[in-house]
Amino acid sequence: MLISFSQGKIIANNREIMIKLSGEARITLQAQVDEITLIGSANVITALGSGINWSVSLDDSEQLQTVAQETGIAVQYR
Repeated sequence: MLISFSQGKIIANNREIMIKLSGEARITLQAQVDEITLIGSANVITALGSGINWSVSLDDSEQLQTVAQETGIAVQYR
């Protein structure tokens, strides 16, 4: 599933997430779903695992819910 947000695009499925950020640098962030946390109170995707440590803020909770549905990851509210 392809999800667009103000900073780029998210490609999500039940195995991994890939985030392609807009801009000249063409930054791509990728992680397996086991390394992903979805934080609902801030609409943030975080990845923490073997050699991975990044986070991206989304525009709204609807985008985060779409990522949750596509990946099967539960949204955490802190």
